[in-house]
Amino acid sequence: MTEQRPSRRQLEALLAAVHGEEVGDLEPLSGGFWSSAFGYRVAGRELVLRVGDLPEAFEMERLAMSFDGPDLPVPAVHRLGSALGRAYAISERHHGRFLETITPEEAAVAGTPIMRMLAALRAVPVEAGAPAEWRPTGPPEASTWVRRLNDTLVDDPSRPVSGWRDRLAADPARDRLFRACQDRVRELSASCPERRDVVHGDLLHGNVLITHDASQVTAVFSWKCSVRGDFLYDVAWFTFWGAWHPGIAAVDVWGRLLADPPGAGALADAAARHHCYEVLIGADHLGWYAWTGDEEALRSVAAHTSHVLERGPLRV
Repeated sequence: MTEQRPSRRQLEALLAAVHGEEVGDLEPLSGGFWSSAFGYRVAGRELVLRVGDLPEAFEMERLAMSFDGPDLPVPAVHRLGSALGRAYAISERHHGRFLETITPEEAAVAGTPIMRMLAALRAVPVEAGAPAEWRPTGPPEASTWVRRLNDTLVDDPSRPVSGWRDRLAADPARDRLFRACQDRVRELSASCPERRDVVHGDLLHGNVLITHDASQVTAVFSWKCSVRGDFLYDVAWFTFWGAWHPGIAAVDVWGRLLADPPGAGALADAAARHHCYEVLIGADHLGWYAWTGDEEALRSVAAHTSHVLERGPLRV
């Protein structure tokens, strides 16, 4: 979160007002750019308070509760509200370590719960004809997966993150790289299927917890990027960011998926689809790191995105 966190006294007063009694063991939790998280106890329960500037993100957390299951544990959201000039959410606290902390030695064990989590996402029922966006800004029938893909690479001034395109354009090499990615996504997205799987869109990076022995996913949260589209996008998330996380790379989500296909037709043109999404993820994060001003991450993502472009689709 970019703004200063509320003080401990403010948080304790807010929680005492919400619960009607004092709370204990209040502690800041790691992770989160758009919100700050705090764990605490009250009446024998462990809860999490998140405070941020995007109330719609907390509403997505509430909607995602319906996805909860053994292989896709989604923390229950008990209360949404506003205080201290910001939005807040109170949910059940789940324990574990972040998924990206697994080591290559743990990959054989961690691979099973990761694939079960992805299968559980695919299995979430979605109404036929549903829009790709959870909250389409236009007519629902115009909210398609292919349009969503291409809109991701448009610098929309109405979004919380805007102004990134001019920053990229100021560097000729990065501008050329972004334009090459944009052209590749436009080319490949035209043949991407209009699937309506539930796509989390931000797995890893502090949004998934796993047990300390890496045998079970214990929580999946931060659903603000979730859409309805092609399940291979979440697969591409693992393969792209595996370059930074050796344990995730060692799991080999792509290879596991090919070894155990999810159903007839699900992997048609899989290599091209997956490549489209990897390129999109890279280009999207060129914009993100340009906007945040993280030069080191921007250089790293640019180098890997160039590699993905040159490498082309993975083998099927």
